[in-house]
Amino acid sequence: MAETLQKPSVKSSETVYIDEVNGSDETSTGTQNAPYKTAVRALQVKGDNISILVRKTPEEGYKDISGTALKKAKKRVEELAKKAKKEDEKKKAEAEKVKLQREEEERKLEEAKKIVLKQDPNLPLAIKIKIRQSVASRGKRVKVSGWVHRLRTQGKDMKFIVLRDGSGYLQCLLTGELCHTYDALILSLESTVTIYGVISELPAGKTAPDNHELLADYWEVTHHAPGGDDAFTNKLNADADPSILYEQRHLVIRGETASAVLKARSAIMKAFRDHFDSKGFTEVNPPCMVQTQVEGGSTLFEMNYYGEKAYLTQTSQLYLETCLPSLGDVYCISESYRAEKSHTRRHLSEYSHLEAEMAFITFDDLLDTLEDLICDTIDRVLANETTRKLVYQLHPDFVPPQRPFLRMDYKDAIQYLKDHNIKKENGSFYEFGEDIPEFPERTMTDQINKPIFLCRFPAEIKAFYMKRCAEDNRVTESVDVLIPGVGEVVGGSMRISDMNELLAGYKREGINPTPYYWYTDQRKYGTTEHGGFGLGVERFLAWLLHRDNVKECCLYPRFMGRCLP
Repeated sequence: MAETLQKPSVKSSETVYIDEVNGSDETSTGTQNAPYKTAVRALQVKGDNISILVRKTPEEGYKDISGTALKKAKKRVEELAKKAKKEDEKKKAEAEKVKLQREEEERKLEEAKKIVLKQDPNLPLAIKIKIRQSVASRGKRVKVSGWVHRLRTQGKDMKFIVLRDGSGYLQCLLTGELCHTYDALILSLESTVTIYGVISELPAGKTAPDNHELLADYWEVTHHAPGGDDAFTNKLNADADPSILYEQRHLVIRGETASAVLKARSAIMKAFRDHFDSKGFTEVNPPCMVQTQVEGGSTLFEMNYYGEKAYLTQTSQLYLETCLPSLGDVYCISESYRAEKSHTRRHLSEYSHLEAEMAFITFDDLLDTLEDLICDTIDRVLANETTRKLVYQLHPDFVPPQRPFLRMDYKDAIQYLKDHNIKKENGSFYEFGEDIPEFPERTMTDQINKPIFLCRFPAEIKAFYMKRCAEDNRVTESVDVLIPGVGEVVGGSMRISDMNELLAGYKREGINPTPYYWYTDQRKYGTTEHGGFGLGVERFLAWLLHRDNVKECCLYPRFMGRCLP
């Protein structure tokens, strides 16, 4: 009895189950209800002291693993263990290497802090310039401030900085000790710096903005932009989702393309103003807060104006008309607002609206004025070397439109759609009296591939103020200017000059004429034939600068769901 109790007990091995079809090495625990998929995994997790039962098909039961299979599994476990050990050793070596590199970098930074740059008092006094003045400043010692747009280190003793100040780009070269300072070693994109030196033309075969380079003799940092995870390049990249780009628009506009669009926009706006000035127009600034509608109530942004209902203006047209008796022909470039729930590439909730009104004109005069505005503005833009470069940088294949523009009546457009089998979604054709939506309109315009004056729309689908044609009372003296690739860019018409006809227009649209008394008075105190138009600046720019979306053509786009930043 005592001898029996003293015998050492043998612990029975654990039984582990393997199902080669339905088992899992990732989520199972090796029980019969949760079998592993392979014997290798069982040995890795449970060790050697186990009994392994294997099921090869769902139909057969569990059987002891064969000796050959067990031997192969153990050999594979050993191989994986050796591999894991090597990987672990490799990671430790890499970590040690990174540690040593970091220590070396920290040592260099500490050494770099000892280097203090000083200007050479024997050099000429530096002239402060903007980068746009750099060509004219070649050969002189200059001082230029800006943002680090691009940065490249070459060897130990050369650092190239492309500087940006909003007026242009300038390549600067730091050499020798200038590259070894603490500021040089931690310099990052979008840091602000001031660089002193002489600008020289580059030799043949070398390239840089304006084909020259500033060789620095001294420089200083105004502010270091962050590096690491918060570096500028981590905030934006070319493949970022559009919503991220709109969220980071304040950084996007620092890019070469976005800034080129904004510079071109400024020059084109000037060209518009120069055109109107040359024609004797007066610029006015109508209000943006109004209590009347013009283009339909469904697109109004309503607001509380000291307890009264008011709106953000859809157009300044009505106010421009009131200026004709006192100022003659007038125009404005103001923001207009349309609450259209649309996400198309040609819609904005807030857009720049170039509008003009003229007195004592005919419908043909209006069309001639529009054609002249578009062509003369483009001529002015391309006549300026700086702006011309911007346009062809953004749109290398741009071809100015040729006069005269094609003039097509609405009824002929309806026939064109039928002749070219352009149908509605339900398969039927568009008929006279129906509005032509964006898609068929653009399809027709792109097929014709030239600017079109689409004229004389039915009165029922146009605004209340548009004058009817004397020769066909069903249609109005109205026009949309259609541009290939963009669609409608301008809308215009002759305005109703007859008091009774205007009152009938109010009634047809269900508009209470009382708040419009000041507009109606234009037909009471010296009425005349007059007309005007509104041009969407962003759409015009999208065409001229070859932008896919009008949102690229303004500073901070506002559209449905976007009112930041």
